[in-house]
Amino acid sequence: MEVLHTMIRVSDVKANLDFYVNKLGFKKVRESNNEKGKFSLYFLEADGGGSQIELTHNWDSNEVLEPSRLFGHIAIGVDNIYDFCADLQKKGVEINRPPRDGRIAFVKSPDGVSIELVQKGEKLAEQEPWASMENKGTW
Repeated sequence: MEVLHTMIRVSDVKANLDFYVNKLGFKKVRESNNEKGKFSLYFLEADGGGSQIELTHNWDSNEVLEPSRLFGHIAIGVDNIYDFCADLQKKGVEINRPPRDGRIAFVKSPDGVSIELVQKGEKLAEQEPWASMENKGTW
C-alpha cells in the first residue's frame, strides 16, 4: 500500500496553481477536465516524484470553502481493491462508496477523514456484490 495523493478543493485555479507551482515549486504533472461532472483536477508533485497533491475545482460551485471543506481525501493505492474492501468490511469498516467500477472506493477514518482506495494499474472487471452495492453516507 502507498499514499498516492492528498486532495484540496480550490475556488481560484489560477491563484492556486501560481501558489503551488510558481511559489512552492511543485510541478503540474497532469490535468483532467470532466465535462459531465463539471470539475477539473490538477495533479502536482514535488521534486523527486512520489506522493502528489490533487487540486480540485468544481466549476459551478458557489460554496464558500470553509477550512473544513478544503481538504478532500487521502488516496491509497491497493493491489486488489475488491480483496482490500472485503478485508476492511471483515474488520468492521463501512465502505461508503463501493468499488463498483473495479477502480475506486471510499471509506472514512474514525474522525471522518475520507480515504480513497485506488486499484493499482488497470481497473478490475466489475463483480458482485460490489457492482450493485449502494453508496452509504458521504465520502
